[in-house]
Amino acid sequence: MSKRAEQLKELLAPVVEDLGYTLWGVQYLQGRGAVLRLFIDHDDGINVDDCALVSHEVSGVLDVEDPIPGDYNLEVSSPGLDRPLFELSHFERYQGESVQLTLLAPVAGKRKMTATLVAVDGDTLVMELDGESLRVPYSQVDRARLQPRFD
Repeated sequence: MSKRAEQLKELLAPVVEDLGYTLWGVQYLQGRGAVLRLFIDHDDGINVDDCALVSHEVSGVLDVEDPIPGDYNLEVSSPGLDRPLFELSHFERYQGESVQLTLLAPVAGKRKMTATLVAVDGDTLVMELDGESLRVPYSQVDRARLQPRFD
């Protein structure tokens, strides 16, 4: 998560949690048509009304605090079944699952891979790819997304 996204998560997490939701993650995409994307979660799932409520409350905080210069669009959604994984704790929760990774630097000659997350060992992800065990430093993960099974 970028430094800006971390700061926004710190600012907005209490608001989201006060409404009874978990702020799963924050993405801030800069440039023309900048986007602030919040992923919210709840044990009972997320629906459109949940997103609208969080959007309304968060908009008020963003208007008062004004942490983002210029124009941007606010999007609030569920992380979905193929949820992005933003924190090491997210990886710990989904051990044994298939995860799609994009890395900052190649590991075993690959920058992109879909592999089974076997374990989290400190700040290292232990992945299994084609029967081979790979150790991926968490610091090298650019993006990660859960790959749900439909069996």
